[in-house]
Amino acid sequence: MSEHTETTEPSRRRVRRVRAGTRSSRWRRDLVELAALFTAVTVADTLAKSVLGGPDGPVLLLGSAGALLVAAALHTWWSHRHGDGPPPPDTGARPADEEAGPAEASRGETAPWRMRTTVRDRPGSLASLCGALAALDVDILALQVHPLGDDTVDEFLLRVPGRLAPRELTAGVAAAGGRDVWLERADAHDLVDTPARVLGLATRTALDASELPLALRELLGRCAIRSIPAVSPTGPRRQGVPADEVPAEGVLEETLIRLPDPTGGVIVIERPHLPFTPTEFARARALVELDARLGQRVPRRRETLPLAEGGEITVRRADTRDLPATREMHARCSTRTLSMRYHGPPGDADRYLNHLLSPRFGRTLVAETAAGRVVAMGHLLWDGDETEVALLIEDDWQRRGIGGELLRRLVALAVEARCESVYAVTRASNTAMIATMRGLGLPLDYQFEEGTLVISARLAPVSAPAADRRL
Repeated sequence: MSEHTETTEPSRRRVRRVRAGTRSSRWRRDLVELAALFTAVTVADTLAKSVLGGPDGPVLLLGSAGALLVAAALHTWWSHRHGDGPPPPDTGARPADEEAGPAEASRGETAPWRMRTTVRDRPGSLASLCGALAALDVDILALQVHPLGDDTVDEFLLRVPGRLAPRELTAGVAAAGGRDVWLERADAHDLVDTPARVLGLATRTALDASELPLALRELLGRCAIRSIPAVSPTGPRRQGVPADEVPAEGVLEETLIRLPDPTGGVIVIERPHLPFTPTEFARARALVELDARLGQRVPRRRETLPLAEGGEITVRRADTRDLPATREMHARCSTRTLSMRYHGPPGDADRYLNHLLSPRFGRTLVAETAAGRVVAMGHLLWDGDETEVALLIEDDWQRRGIGGELLRRLVALAVEARCESVYAVTRASNTAMIATMRGLGLPLDYQFEEGTLVISARLAPVSAPAADRRL
């Protein structure tokens, strides 16, 4: 959920090219569909000629066409009457993927939804909204009020009947004086009252610095969070985003929040579909200030990992305090191993370590010997709405199952962070990484172009044992 910047920017651009190439290569599917169409036309032409050869051929064809038209008209009438199709979009400012609305639920069931609307700050405006919701048999589970001068933004957690379409809910709220109505599906986390949820997020942030981007995302809903460092991983100072451009109290600009990052640089939060309120801005700023006061912190719990060939190593979380040990590991790795991992000149590998080990950009696991020598690293990197996994195993320690164990633990951390998927960028010739991803036992998607392979794995909440989440 943080920006990768130039850490693996060559691979990032390669990922985008691969995915763009995959979309453009869909002409193959279109070609298959076109071939099927030609086949169908050929069969229809053959049948038509056979029928026309008979004495009643034209009458049979006209009768068949009429029957098809009547069937199509009946199907259209039935669909409109029973509302099987998705309702047309209304003027409410809600995400496009929510247009199916509460009516997706079974007609006799209810579904939790979040709704936000703006009303004039006048006595009785909230009562009018509540009355309109009650008339629609909508149950109000929770309510937050965000004052905005002459207006007020009211945010509801609702239990909506399955028979109620979103356009009906929006229309009812608009008739009661609400405008800019926004709807979004709710989940079990939204059922926790707001003070308790904020305290829980603060506790997670206090225990682990890498939780800050995740906590902000959970606090503010669907949004893009980028951590822009003041200094790039390759050394030169980044232009246009120095920390001193953002005041200590931060900046709120409608759908954009900018806060000074405690580690340097700027935290940028964007939510184009829904403006931030001053209350949300204050909560986000409080979490960032808590992170700044507590300083660098990463859980130092360790887990012993037995090796198939005998002996054991220790797996633990890592941060920038491990820079010396990881640089020494780089020095022991071959040029080929470093090139496979960083997709660029091996001499640039050390420049990325400070960024990779920063808790702000993800989580890192290392495997070390009893003597404290780091022999493997695994990274879980926040990349906007997606999550990347990456592995580096020292040459002398490869093919011992360490990579698979690290990857399994990284996936467990991703599941814990409620990520929907993870992806790895590698070369098509890297059979070891491909086999390691397959060893997860998860549904995989492969995207390939110009020697670069992007392997995506869809995650499930039960894909990793709870015991593996201790790190």
